[in-house]
Amino acid sequence: MEVVIVQDARAGGELVAQGIADLLRRKPDALLGVATGSTPLPVYEALAARVRAGKADVSRARIAQLDEYVGLPAGHPESYRSVVLREVVEPLGLSPDAFMGPDGSADDVRAACEAYEKALAAAGGVDLQLLGIGTDGHIGFNEPCSSLASRTRIKTLTEQTRADNARFFDGDVEQVPHHVVTQGIGTILEARHLVLLATGEGKAEAVAATVEGPVAAVCPASALQLHPHATVVVDEAAASKLKLAGYFRHAYAHKPAWQDL
Repeated sequence: MEVVIVQDARAGGELVAQGIADLLRRKPDALLGVATGSTPLPVYEALAARVRAGKADVSRARIAQLDEYVGLPAGHPESYRSVVLREVVEPLGLSPDAFMGPDGSADDVRAACEAYEKALAAAGGVDLQLLGIGTDGHIGFNEPCSSLASRTRIKTLTEQTRADNARFFDGDVEQVPHHVVTQGIGTILEARHLVLLATGEGKAEAVAATVEGPVAAVCPASALQLHPHATVVVDEAAASKLKLAGYFRHAYAHKPAWQDL
């Protein structure tokens, strides 16, 4: 696992955005897996700035959604489809046709999960998957003790995750749905490159467990240790509990570029 420690969230966003721009130069129609929440916003902002400046071409890029709430009405501003369209697709000037995601409002949500798995495979698989991490180590909405071989499915959110997400619902946890559709850990691990971003001291313990702890279902993100090409980008605060932080700083300082993004 490659661990890159940056000064702050903005620096992490610039680094990942440049990596995505480089990927799109090599593969213009790359399928980018996107995450929601506040952590990846600097990436999307930096990438959009590159597009506006003519330094990145995203015209053929495709976007895949990681997860979705179950039961929110179509067009709800906090549905993840709405969030991805608003924060990624529109700023990059992409057509909505370039976007694919699971249907959390389907009459048969389980069938929709299976359909999304097939759609990802038919699209050739995800080239680069952005991930955030929960304070409990979840990725996507794979809560602790999720199967490391799991596929896209319905999950029940923990009360901690609902409380964490209440800020997107005017601070009212009662508005946060209890269920979600999420790519499973097994599905996530099939992406060609995984890029996990984490910022802030509140993520430090989860980052340490992910990078330096054992591979265990109690910390779903630790499954990234099993991936042949996983990169963890963290700011100083999120890296504060890493025992090998000094090594990671030294290793990255002597690389000519972010390797093989």
